[in-house]
Amino acid sequence: MAHAGGSPRFSVYVGNLSYQTTEDDLGHFFSQAGHVTNVRLVIDRETGRPKGFGFCEFADEASAQNAISQFNGVDFNGRSLRVNMANR
Repeated sequence: MAHAGGSPRFSVYVGNLSYQTTEDDLGHFFSQAGHVTNVRLVIDRETGRPKGFGFCEFADEASAQNAISQFNGVDFNGRSLRVNMANR
C-alpha cells in the first residue's frame, strides 16, 4: 500500500495508550526508533474521545522493527505499550 508520495508505509500498531496521550507525545517518543512520518490516534466517533490505540508510520522498515523491539511492553505515561506491525 502506498500513499501520495508513492513510497511504501511502514506502520506499527500502538495499543494500551493512556487517554491523555497526544499524537505529538507519541511521535516524539517513537522518533527514538527512527524517522516518524505520520502518527494517528484512533478517536471514538460517538464520544470524540481517544480509544487508547493508534498507529505510528516510519520512513523505513528497519525503523518500524526498531520501534517494535524497543517499545513493546515499555512503560509510557503509566501504561505498558503494546507495539506490533499494523495489519495492512
